[in-house]
Amino acid sequence: MFREKDTDAGQLIQGTLEMLVLRALIRGPQHGYAVAEWIHNTSQQVLRVEEGALYPALHRLELRGLLAAKWGTSENNRRAKFYQLTAEGKKRLDAETQRWARLSAAVAFVMQAS
Repeated sequence: MFREKDTDAGQLIQGTLEMLVLRALIRGPQHGYAVAEWIHNTSQQVLRVEEGALYPALHRLELRGLLAAKWGTSENNRRAKFYQLTAEGKKRLDAETQRWARLSAAVAFVMQAS
């Protein structure tokens, strides 16, 4: 589940989690827990990514060729799978960033309409 803090809303707009995962990985390879923590911290603790949503999303992105993964050792000396953006993943992130800007602006206009 991908949720906003203090709500039971569950899902945000479909595709938002994958876009945020791609954005988290633009900074370089990370393991899943680090991706979830980056999203949580960067959203000022508003968004929390549950493991049950994060790992399937990472797997889907990897299967679609948007991420590459390899096993390594985490900062806690544990075996972890590290994900990084592929060239196709960077292109998708650019496209999703533009789409999100248009969508969020449109929603803002509707919400401000009288």
